[in-house]
Amino acid sequence: MQAILYIAHGSRVQAGVEQAVAFLKSVQQEIELPIQEICFLELSAPTIAEGIDSCIKRGATAIAVMPILLLAAQHAKHDIPSEIDQAKKQHPQVRFTYGEPLGVHELLIDTLQTRILEARLPTNNASVLLIGRGSSDPAVKSDLAKIATRLRDKFAYGAVDTCFLYGKGPTFEDWLQQEQDGTNQVFIVPYLLFTGILRQSITRRLQNYENKNIILCESLGYDDNVKKVLVERIYQLLQLNEEGVCNGR
Repeated sequence: MQAILYIAHGSRVQAGVEQAVAFLKSVQQEIELPIQEICFLELSAPTIAEGIDSCIKRGATAIAVMPILLLAAQHAKHDIPSEIDQAKKQHPQVRFTYGEPLGVHELLIDTLQTRILEARLPTNNASVLLIGRGSSDPAVKSDLAKIATRLRDKFAYGAVDTCFLYGKGPTFEDWLQQEQDGTNQVFIVPYLLFTGILRQSITRRLQNYENKNIILCESLGYDDNVKKVLVERIYQLLQLNEEGVCNGR
């Protein structure tokens, strides 16, 4: 029997965990599978191993593993596959398939624009700063740059820059240290599903800046567009799974 296991990141902030669970429960309503479980990569329970066990206890013979991650970094490329490899050894009778993160998608570009408009109407010379969580993986920097370029071109911003809170730069501190003329609007959008402590950190770092044209927007978050992209990724994964069965893999 086919199951799907959703792996959210996890958070020390309980509100972040609750938001992820509520969002994924709404996604489950869009997927016609009887076995659907939610687990977390770190910081929260149940763990990935516990999520896999729950699927198997409910009768799963095939588990489609779906990472709820924005970009393909260390977690997506190494941490989760490592957990899957361990599960394969413990449950050789179960077939595992693994999905893609949300990645670069036009609907997510539209949500970024929505976050900006929610904060304030941009002027003609407005620019944007996208803040990612950060990673040592260069693909993350590359993908966020693609998102920035698409946002700039689609909505005619003067510039859309990127920076990161952790990992390889450019860092948020690097951006803050640059000379700001204070005359043009700069919309800061955290490219995160849930900010929590990270948003508090961004807010603290901005307290020393009196420039009223620097506008901190809400994070990308969980909205209908994010849901649509996730559902699309899930059906791509399930289609891959069906093709594997047909081909005897």
